[in-house]
Amino acid sequence: MANLVNGNDIFADARAHHYAVGAYNINNLEWTRAILKAAKDTQTPVLVQVSMGAARYMGGYKFVKDMVEDQVDSMGVNVPVILHLDHGDYEAALECIKLGYPSVMFDGHQLPIAENYQKTKEIVKLAHAQNISVEAEIGKIGENQNAASGELATVEDAVRFAQIGVDKLACGIGNIHGIYPADWQGLNFQRLDEIANAISIPLVLHGGSGIHRDQVERAISLGISKVNINTEFQLAFQQATRKYIEEGHDLDKEHKGYDPRKLLLPGTEAITASMKEMIQWLGTPSVDEISQD
Repeated sequence: MANLVNGNDIFADARAHHYAVGAYNINNLEWTRAILKAAKDTQTPVLVQVSMGAARYMGGYKFVKDMVEDQVDSMGVNVPVILHLDHGDYEAALECIKLGYPSVMFDGHQLPIAENYQKTKEIVKLAHAQNISVEAEIGKIGENQNAASGELATVEDAVRFAQIGVDKLACGIGNIHGIYPADWQGLNFQRLDEIANAISIPLVLHGGSGIHRDQVERAISLGISKVNINTEFQLAFQQATRKYIEEGHDLDKEHKGYDPRKLLLPGTEAITASMKEMIQWLGTPSVDEISQD
């Protein structure tokens, strides 16, 4: 039986030694296998996360947990695997805690700050009673191609949320979910530095896809320990699949190029390749290197 972990010790080590662990969204079986393969091949720890929408698409949180555990076992994955709820609302966080997810994110950024704080406090209490890690969000992460839709996190809120026992904190620092617009001004390193100097818990960079490598590396040097990746893999999958079809391989009836296992394979392999490159960006050490530290 797969032994999923909450990752608290790994992210604490990442914060202390200035590297990051990737948090990679899954969308189906191919995504899951591609991500687990990259982790196994590189012998690095991995956080596999599922959004509320992706969980609905795949059949629910229990199915996702069962699938990840089954694939860890069937693929012989021998590195720490953290299964995480990404951007869960209060009800989703409660459900995943009940199901035994080792890590959950309660995203209350749309709530008034006092309500976000109170509900996060409740989730922390319930989760910690079962050794489940909790991520919270303050500020607001911008949305697809709209830099103005974000909101900077405040140092005061970061301190308040750290004090209630949040294990990881996602902060709005100019980052954006989805594709970054051409006129994006970059991350606000001053605010990140202020927050990192005020609290010692691992910090999370959402919207990691599309940020230039030098900015990702600088953010990690300032305290970012978890970097979320989704759009980058979606684009890699799309480009590889498009190439397969444009080259006419799906029309090859003699070799059954239309078989979905063949049709989806180039995109799946592209995710694995993209993740291996991202691991280098993040400086994620191998399991042996972490354990020897």
